[in-house]
Amino acid sequence: MTGLIVTLVVVVALFGVAISFVLTRFLYICQPNEVLVFSGGQRASTGGGRKVGYRIIKGGRAVRIPLLETVDSMDLTNMPIEVGVQGAYSKGGIPVNVHGIANVKIAGEAPVLDNAIERLLGVDRARIMQMAKDTLEGNLRGVLATLTPEELNQDKIKFAQSLLVEAEDDLRRLGLELDTLKIQDVSDDVNYLDSIGRKQSAEVQKKALIAEARAKAESATQVASNRQQTEISKIDAAISTARARNASRMADGQSRGGALVAEAQGQVASLLARAEGELEVQKARVEQVRRQLAADVLEPARARKAAAEADAKGAASQIIEQGRATAEAMTQIAGTWREVGPSARNVFLMQKVADLTRIVMGTVKTLKIDKLTVLGGIGGTGGGSGVIGPELTGRLIAASEQIKAATGVDLAAALRRPPSP
Repeated sequence: MTGLIVTLVVVVALFGVAISFVLTRFLYICQPNEVLVFSGGQRASTGGGRKVGYRIIKGGRAVRIPLLETVDSMDLTNMPIEVGVQGAYSKGGIPVNVHGIANVKIAGEAPVLDNAIERLLGVDRARIMQMAKDTLEGNLRGVLATLTPEELNQDKIKFAQSLLVEAEDDLRRLGLELDTLKIQDVSDDVNYLDSIGRKQSAEVQKKALIAEARAKAESATQVASNRQQTEISKIDAAISTARARNASRMADGQSRGGALVAEAQGQVASLLARAEGELEVQKARVEQVRRQLAADVLEPARARKAAAEADAKGAASQIIEQGRATAEAMTQIAGTWREVGPSARNVFLMQKVADLTRIVMGTVKTLKIDKLTVLGGIGGTGGGSGVIGPELTGRLIAASEQIKAATGVDLAAALRRPPSP
């Protein structure tokens, strides 16, 4: 039993050694930056479905079939290539020199990887780099013919992108990929780019001078504006100070005016009070004078008035009595006149002539009359040696009017009336 166990252990050990030997000789592990190509056997390609005599392992492991397959490795790392052309004609016929750097690698994906396996498997890495360089320089000359020196010099990124587009198809046919392309230098042997540079430099210098002049002008303008603002601020401050002073003066004036007005009002109130007091005094004086006048003037006047009224009443009573007596006398005279008849008129006139004569003689005291002549028109014609002039006639008329006023007898009217039959 023990021998059997030992035999089994030995067999297992030998089998393990054999397996390890096989794995060591026939197991291949693919690194991330490489591709393993197992040649032998037919299989369909992943790119287009065509039959190929290899299989590809990328980033993994696989076991080689002994005696039926061989294994080759292809490096996928970048290959830096210096690309440069001399005297290549650009658009416009200007020869230029271009120098750049490109990073090229073997494609890691089908179907470009199939092209790389068919064309580059087993080829030396230096040879692959030379092939890529020749392809890129040919494409570079083709791209230069489509761009002017100004475009080459001003926009190198556009130039590199144009080159990538131009070279991509050719490199893919070789199984290569262009990762990056940088144009490092563009020059020419006829100093065309230098003249462009000088022109651009002059333009830049011109723009710089213009910008500097504008900056100086703007600075001067800003300084002037700041100075203007400063002066305006000073003027505004002076105006504000003057306004404040004026306001203070106005307030002071108003306060003084108020004080003066108050003082004047006080004086006026004092004078008014004094005047009111004086008015009361004057009213008292007026009342006193009124009472004094009433005592000294009004009462005596009233007394005189009453006396005058009494005298007037007495005189009026006398006149009334005289009028009544006269009326009675006249009534009696009229009755006698009617009783006497036509001769009464002459008798009456002769009675009045004596009174009339006295009245007339009273008015002309200095006149000496030897003889009185009565003019015609008073009850008949008369004559005499004396003649009465116009002045005397006027006096007679005045005397007649006085008699009429005193007695109510109109002598002229009585003389003009004819005697009743």
